[in-house]
Amino acid sequence: MMRFILPIVFLFTNCFFAQDNKVDTLNKFSYSELKNKFYNYNDNIKADKAKIIAQYYLQKAKNEKNTLQIADGYVLVHFNKNFSNALKYLDSAATITKNLKGTIYPSQTYLMKGNLYYKYDNLKVALDNYILGLQYAKEQKDQKLTAYANMNIAYLNSYIGKNAEAAKTFRYYLYNGNNITDESQHNQMRISLIYCYIELNKLDSANFLIKEGQRSLFTGKNKYIVSQYSYYSGYSNLKQKKYKAAIVELSKAYKYFSNINDDNANYTLFNLGKAFDGLANKEKAVEYFVVLDSNVKKTNITFPELREVYTYLIDYYKENNDKEKQIYYIDRFLKVDQKLDEQFRYLSTELPKKYDTPNLLQEKEDIIADLKNRKTFLYTSVSVLILILLLLVYFYYKAKKNEKQHRRIAQDLIHLIEKRNLETYDIKSETDLSEQVEIQNKVIKVIPEDVTQSILKNLEIFETKELFLKKGITSASLAKSIKTNTTYLSEVINTQKGKNFATYLNDLRINYALNRLVKDRRFRSYKLSVISDELGYNNEQAFSLAFKKKTGTTLSIYLKEIEKQSVSKNNINN
Repeated sequence: MMRFILPIVFLFTNCFFAQDNKVDTLNKFSYSELKNKFYNYNDNIKADKAKIIAQYYLQKAKNEKNTLQIADGYVLVHFNKNFSNALKYLDSAATITKNLKGTIYPSQTYLMKGNLYYKYDNLKVALDNYILGLQYAKEQKDQKLTAYANMNIAYLNSYIGKNAEAAKTFRYYLYNGNNITDESQHNQMRISLIYCYIELNKLDSANFLIKEGQRSLFTGKNKYIVSQYSYYSGYSNLKQKKYKAAIVELSKAYKYFSNINDDNANYTLFNLGKAFDGLANKEKAVEYFVVLDSNVKKTNITFPELREVYTYLIDYYKENNDKEKQIYYIDRFLKVDQKLDEQFRYLSTELPKKYDTPNLLQEKEDIIADLKNRKTFLYTSVSVLILILLLLVYFYYKAKKNEKQHRRIAQDLIHLIEKRNLETYDIKSETDLSEQVEIQNKVIKVIPEDVTQSILKNLEIFETKELFLKKGITSASLAKSIKTNTTYLSEVINTQKGKNFATYLNDLRINYALNRLVKDRRFRSYKLSVISDELGYNNEQAFSLAFKKKTGTTLSIYLKEIEKQSVSKNNINN
């Protein structure tokens, strides 16, 4: 999830605008008014003025020995401190309020700690603090703090790709948060929902919210929020492949975020690079990606899309034969990838365990309480449980049956590969061959014989030299490389190969993979993302789907069967 929105736990609805910033004039304001002044300055990136308010607030509370306000003062001060000092102030707030009853503490402290760790890219600890904050909010029956905890956890769901779930939370509080969120938080929900909609390819909904946000009076007061909407307008255009329009909007956002040294400049750099790549301007894309890497190296704040940046840079310098830079970006990729993997694994495991499951259990308790006095409850519950058990048994045996079938297919494939040369053998059934004959017998467009033979010869070179492993191959690019047109190329492949271009390309790649996975133990040990990349696929999901469609079994089962047979042969030889 992009950090355009760092969740804020406690804001106030009245916007108070100060006329005089001198400390000696602040004594006429109440605690509530001082908080409003602080958040106004803080939200508008006026850190120096916000610091003055926070320090005065804390000192005023200490002079008056007001424990609750001292804690609030620590919270205000922590916003504009570095990580270690900010954490100390929050710990002080937790210590001073540990015996207070009927306040927003300790839930407030844990949620603020979660935000702090989120800001500094320690998402594992952020989650743990959000969960604690949620637990205390529920114990205190505080509707607002419970809502804030749910919102914050939704950001983490979005980070691991659960944008549909996150969107439900953001949409709910966007349209049902009148008694919970203020104007600023309402805008946060809109921006967060825009991000989810873009990621879910619901671009019409995203564009509607972007225009709604740009029209709002609140947006015009804050350059930061104006830049956010410029960014998302550019991001939406990028998704629609409107690259020039995307660059215009993204450049506006980058100019602002880079001037205030905001981490969101990095996300803008990433999408600017993508936009220039879309215009086939690799040099400009690399320029933005290099700056992005430099920023990430300084802050160590990562996001999942960085993997794409480093693979792009590695490929670029490989094409330009710059081995020094190629090695450098490989090292950078490995470091960033390790951190991303650790965070993703932890969130994927702990979010369902600590958040989803407790929510489901709470729902179950509510249902039981609601049905407690109904005589039919017991019978209904038993029936449902029996049905679930039967379904579980059914799906279990069905899964086992499918797994057995996939293993058998994998074993047959391995056996065939060991007997035949996959470079000239297509792993297809006799039915496929008969379909090829049938296709050839149909009425086709007339192509000169010399053209047909020339295309077939070039296709043979294409297959022999394994040029099909190159990324981004299309019928147009292949036709251009062999000096023909796409119509002739497609017709020859359809009639002579018995398949369309996409199937032809996939079959070559999968046949190559089947053969090499059996022969090359080192290749089998690579990560799926690396294997798919070597085979010319854009991502591992595309490769896995193509493999299953072509072979009828899954890649994981195929690999397991190779290892089993390898172990079995070694045992026989020994």
